[in-house]
Amino acid sequence: MVNYFNPDVPAGAFDAFLPDALEKSRTQRNWHEEDGALPALYLSHGAPPLLDDSEWMGELHDWAMNLPKPRHILIVSAHWEQAPLMISSPDANTPLVYDFGGFHPRYYELTYPTPDANELAGLVASVMTDTEPLYQHPARGLDHGAWVPLKVMYPLGDVPVLQLSIPTHEPDKLMKIGARLARLREHGVLIIGSGFMTHGLPFMTPSMISGREIPSWSSEFDDWAVNALRRGDVDELATFKTSAPGMPYAHPTDEHFIPLFVTLGASTDLAVAPTMTIDGYMMGFSKRSFQTTS
Repeated sequence: MVNYFNPDVPAGAFDAFLPDALEKSRTQRNWHEEDGALPALYLSHGAPPLLDDSEWMGELHDWAMNLPKPRHILIVSAHWEQAPLMISSPDANTPLVYDFGGFHPRYYELTYPTPDANELAGLVASVMTDTEPLYQHPARGLDHGAWVPLKVMYPLGDVPVLQLSIPTHEPDKLMKIGARLARLREHGVLIIGSGFMTHGLPFMTPSMISGREIPSWSSEFDDWAVNALRRGDVDELATFKTSAPGMPYAHPTDEHFIPLFVTLGASTDLAVAPTMTIDGYMMGFSKRSFQTTS
């Protein structure tokens, strides 16, 4: 059993994972226009403990390898809530944001240098409107909701990446932002909402951390979300705070669930059920992840 808070070798599982992942990544086929639009993804991002979970890293990397390598990545993370709507710095090698505490110093030394993303910045700006202007943060890099999973999925770090802020907690407004971004999928942009399907951090227990317990509030919320996603019932999902079982324990705050609405907004047909790509639990939290199929 993984001791996420005191592993024998901090990020040692990542060190073991990396050589094979790099070799596979070097042979990944690039996206071409004839591939059509890329899917939009919602992933549970795992924070630093993801780098100590070999099984989960394998699932994420296999997911990425089953897609053509995108030309660009635009990611919305639970950890950047800021209005007005903003993108991170498009400069190459922008420093990361180490927005977590209490972990071994090794995690604060990890890097993920990415290429210049000014072309992507222009694409994102081109789909915004006067009523939803886009601003650029001059110095902000990728936070752990972005760089931790991307370091696993695209370990070569050769895809330009920008992060988009969450300017509101209102699902309908986030859906509209996603809808504006949808056309970028046809240009090889992979749109990712990065959160966690359940995230009851204040309610963790030792038995959850050890993997002996999956609380009912986590499993019941996950079941509810999967059923609503398969029906394409966005209205039901949007009322999660009042209608979902397991609340407020599954999400005492909103930020890890609401990136899902950007992902769904970027779908062109919600009547087509998304593909569930990862399931299971980490420390009692559902790591449910999916991709749109249209």
